Amino acid sequence: PPALDTPAKPAPINSPAATTAFSPKAPADADISHLDLTQLATQVSTCRKCPLCESRTQTVFGEGSPQARLMFIGEGPGSEEDLQARPFMGEAGQLLNQMIQAMQFTRDEVYLANVVKCRPPDRRPPSEEESQTCLPYLDRQINLIRPRVIVLLGAVPLKAMFNLTGINSQHGQWQEYKGIPTMPTFHPAYLMRMPKKKRDAWEDLQKVMRVLGKDPADTPSRR
Repeated sequence: PPALDTPAKPAPINSPAATTAFSPKAPADADISHLDLTQLATQVSTCRKCPLCESRTQTVFGEGSPQARLMFIGEGPGSEEDLQARPFMGEAGQLLNQMIQAMQFTRDEVYLANVVKCRPPDRRPPSEEESQTCLPYLDRQINLIRPRVIVLLGAVPLKAMFNLTGINSQHGQWQEYKGIPTMPTFHPAYLMRMPKKKRDAWEDLQKVMRVLGKDPADTPSRR
């Protein structure tokens, strides 16, 4: 697979904190089917539908091209993302940048999002209830962007979107989300802990590249 050396860390972006208290008596879900990305991000920023709002610094909505052909979906923000209000900004995000580059895209050309928009405390993954509470926001993002292909990063989005478990058995196998080809693969954080899985992840991403008209043989490090 292509070399996955860690690049320079992206410069932080200052953005105001937005904290709210969780209210178990929050009003019924508002209709978000008419909201554009900007309006949806605003609504997410004040969301208090689950206890994750209590531990966040700010929400992490997502970023990238609204016309992206390729969308990556992870599980939730970490500490760096919580501070900067941007997805995939920590060490795992640096590895994801390498993966995107190996696929012959730039970060600005794709769209990055997570299942949950608030950081789970204690570095834990989001619970199934938290994922399902936040899933309508992600679903609306997908409907607005309409990517050609979705890549799921890890077990959490696989479970949230398809109710499937076992990323080790499911990775590399095409799924379909509302008519969009969807490829599950390993989360970059997992690949950092288990570097021997990088070859498997690269094989998964090559399948995505071919659907998008990219030739893996043209990746510079493979020439």
